[in-house]
Amino acid sequence: MTAQWLDGNQVELLVNGEQYYPRVFAAIAQAQEEILLETFIIYDDKVGQPLRQVLIDAARRGVRVEVAVDGYGTADLDNAFVASMTEAGVHFHAFDPQPRLVGMRTNLFRRLHRKILVIDGQRAFIGGINYSADHLADFGPQAKQDYAVEVTGPVVAQVHASSCRLLAAVLRTPSQVTPLTRASGSCSALLAVRDNQRHRNDIEQHYLQAFRQARARIVVANAYFFPGYRLLRELRNAARRGVEVTLILQGQPDMRWVRALSRLLYNYLLRDNVRIHEYCQRPLHGKVALVDDEWATVGSSNLDPLSLSFNLEANLLIRDRAFNQGLYQHLSELAAGQCKVVTLERMVRGYWWRAPLIFLGFHITRYFPRIAGWFPAHRQRLTSLRPGDEATANYHGGNS
Repeated sequence: MTAQWLDGNQVELLVNGEQYYPRVFAAIAQAQEEILLETFIIYDDKVGQPLRQVLIDAARRGVRVEVAVDGYGTADLDNAFVASMTEAGVHFHAFDPQPRLVGMRTNLFRRLHRKILVIDGQRAFIGGINYSADHLADFGPQAKQDYAVEVTGPVVAQVHASSCRLLAAVLRTPSQVTPLTRASGSCSALLAVRDNQRHRNDIEQHYLQAFRQARARIVVANAYFFPGYRLLRELRNAARRGVEVTLILQGQPDMRWVRALSRLLYNYLLRDNVRIHEYCQRPLHGKVALVDDEWATVGSSNLDPLSLSFNLEANLLIRDRAFNQGLYQHLSELAAGQCKVVTLERMVRGYWWRAPLIFLGFHITRYFPRIAGWFPAHRQRLTSLRPGDEATANYHGGNS
């Protein structure tokens, strides 16, 4: 954990696509020098199409536009969508693109899961929201509940530097932008990242440190909850020493196996008075947490093996009472009005047949970091896509 906390930032919470996309599109439309965008998913839908247009408009007016997507998450974009951007001057890059095998995507691990946008080195957006219509309420029952932040101030320099490091191998020339470092608010913040090189467990370490220091409350709202043994132990220990520990997890999952895995850990936590709420209004996709009345985090990292041991992730850590209180109020309303409380009495029903699975699940979480080391690491590389070249053909599996 080498990054330093920086004072003087302004951080605003953005809830769901309804708040996030208008702010992002407006910021891109106002860009004058440089746009750095990283995301897991862009779909060719009513969110992806206006995103493409504002990026094209920016490139045509002379703004440098660098877009990095994941070769797994954004594998379904067709050549025409990519070509319309690259022909306008947008530089489009894919993280670890791989050809399909019998129609199946093969790049399952080490994903670019970060969601970052940096505008002119002055403004940044960080969170868990992809560019897809399923982050909008009118998508229907499967619309995702998710979060991001808009930030200005000195910490934007950390975000800009992180994006430049990721893009370094494909940038035709280094960034010419000098991020502003003057104060714009009262928040302290730092960017925590996870990669497969120097920062393998930074995000997890920040969570562990915050949980150990908690004295009053911990609230975690996380989509895919299957953390390692150390995080489970710190949550349990916090509850044992009187901290009010609340977990808001998926009750209406977009993938049913997610809730099944999480529930293997419920008994272990409920026995020590950890409060568990399952959010049932829509699929929960958020990755946010707060501790006591000052610390909070919003980002892309789930508390699961993929995020903690494989993916490239980015979370903004925030120390600010007003931000913490606003997030706490929102999550409290979510827990009270749109969640189902999970009780120990309910979970012990059928325990006899679930006990072996619980035992297995617990020990997987304990030893997963070691197990993860057995898997081959994908090369941490970006490939620039241009219409008609071999890399683009492989990215699309040979199909337009």
